[in-house]
Amino acid sequence: MDAEAFLTNRMVQDAVVRNIEIIGEASHNIETLSPDFAAAHPELPLAFAYQMRNAVAHGYFKVDLQIVWNAIRNELPQPSQRVRALIADMSGS
Repeated sequence: MDAEAFLTNRMVQDAVVRNIEIIGEASHNIETLSPDFAAAHPELPLAFAYQMRNAVAHGYFKVDLQIVWNAIRNELPQPSQRVRALIADMSGS
């Protein structure tokens, strides 16, 4: 999907924003419930994910979809790959 398709598809926008909320809330839970894990993995942008969650969850009609698009295309892939690698390491795969 390209930026134009994202910016014109309300259903996809809503799904992406909802997933940002879920990722952010999970990140906050990791920071508060598993601080040792969070400290051991400073490469995971847990605080940033929670801040992004707060921005989209409380932004209501002020969410800048171009910023969301840039985040999912440029910021999310690296942490996503790192999380997948951590899961594989923890499960012994």
